[in-house]
Amino acid sequence: MPETNTPYTITPEPQPLRSMLLFFGIVMLGMTLGGALVLVVVSLGSSVKGQGFSVNDLLVDPTNVPNGWWWLMGVQAVSHVCSFLLPALLYWRWVDNRSPADFNFRNRVSGWWMVIPIVFFFGLFNGYIIEWNQQMHLPDTLAPLEKWMRQKEDDVAKLTQFLTTISGVPQLLMALLVVAILPAIGEEVLFRGVLQRKFIAWSGSVHVGIWLAAALFSAIHLQFYGFVPRMLLGALFGYLYVWTGNLWVPILAHFFNNGFAVVMMALNKQKLTTIDLEANDIVPLPVALFAVVVSVVLAFRLKRINE
Repeated sequence: MPETNTPYTITPEPQPLRSMLLFFGIVMLGMTLGGALVLVVVSLGSSVKGQGFSVNDLLVDPTNVPNGWWWLMGVQAVSHVCSFLLPALLYWRWVDNRSPADFNFRNRVSGWWMVIPIVFFFGLFNGYIIEWNQQMHLPDTLAPLEKWMRQKEDDVAKLTQFLTTISGVPQLLMALLVVAILPAIGEEVLFRGVLQRKFIAWSGSVHVGIWLAAALFSAIHLQFYGFVPRMLLGALFGYLYVWTGNLWVPILAHFFNNGFAVVMMALNKQKLTTIDLEANDIVPLPVALFAVVVSVVLAFRLKRINE
C-alpha cells in the first residue's frame, strides 16, 4: 500500500488487468444501453407528438427540432447517467463488493468551504491555459487529423452555445441539473472514486494515479483543444480527494466549476453581465499567475488542516 500521509487510503488490487477490463466492459455496456434507451424514448416521444425527428437530428441541428433544447438536455442526462454513474456504482457494489460509504475515508472535512475559492481562482488560471491550448497546431503532415479535430471542436462549441442559451428559471434549473449536478456526481464517482484509487494501487504512486485519472477524464470528453486545461482541472479534483479523504469535496468542486460557468453564460446571453467566459482573451497573464498562486496556497491550506 503506498504511503500518502493523508486520510486517503487504498486497498491492494490483486488482478489489475482483469479488473480494468471488467470495469471498462461495464462502462461500455452502460453506454450501449443508454444509447438504446435514448433512441427508444426519442423515437416514441417524437412519433406520439407527430414531430418525426431522430437523435441524429438533435445532435446535428437541434434548433430545427421542436423543443429541441429540452429534448437535447434529456438526452444528455440519460446518456451521462448510463455512461458514468450507473456503471461506476454497479462495479463498485457488485465487483469490488463495497458500499457508497466506502468512497469516503473521512466523514467530516475541515475547511470544506475553501473548495469554492480554490476552484474560482484556479478557473481564472485555467482560462489562460484554455487560450494557450486552443492555439495548438499539428505538423503539416498531420493536417488532415488537425482538420478533423478542429471540426469536432467546432461541433462541440455549437452544441455548447445552444445548450447555454437559457431563458427563464426552468431552463436554468434544468441546465444546472444536466451540466453541473449529474456530471459532478457521475464523473467524480467514476474517475476519482473508482479509477483514481485503482491507478494509485497499481502504480504505487499517489501522483501517478491522480494524473492518469485526470488524463483519462480529459480524453473522454473528446475536446482536443481543451485537453490540457481539463486535465489540470481533473488533477485538482484528484488532489482534493486525496487530501481530504471525502469524495463529496471533489464533487462540490466539480459542481461549482460547471455551475458557475452555466450561470455566468446564462447571464451573458440575457445581457445581464458583460463577462463572457467563452472569450479566448478573458484572462491576462499577470492575473492568471496571481490566481494560480492563490489557488495553490488555499489548496495546501486545506490539505494541512485535514492532516
